[in-house]
Amino acid sequence: MTTADVKEEQQEEKRSLEEMFAQLEGVIGEMEEDGISLERSFDLYNKGMGLLKECSRSIDEVEKKVLILDEDGETHEF
Repeated sequence: MTTADVKEEQQEEKRSLEEMFAQLEGVIGEMEEDGISLERSFDLYNKGMGLLKECSRSIDEVEKKVLILDEDGETHEF
């Protein structure tokens, strides 16, 4: 892994879920443009897949933190 990859990964950790979704929308929009090269499509695809994995990880972490309140007023993990 290169230094640039490590920096990008660290930045991804700091991004909110909303920011990552916005970036995904940008990637998708760029992929839908006419005349995009195969190489650029592949790069965008890889970037999008990385963002999706990060979103999934972030959502999993949130789900683990969610507590359910039962009818007796006790909390349980989701």
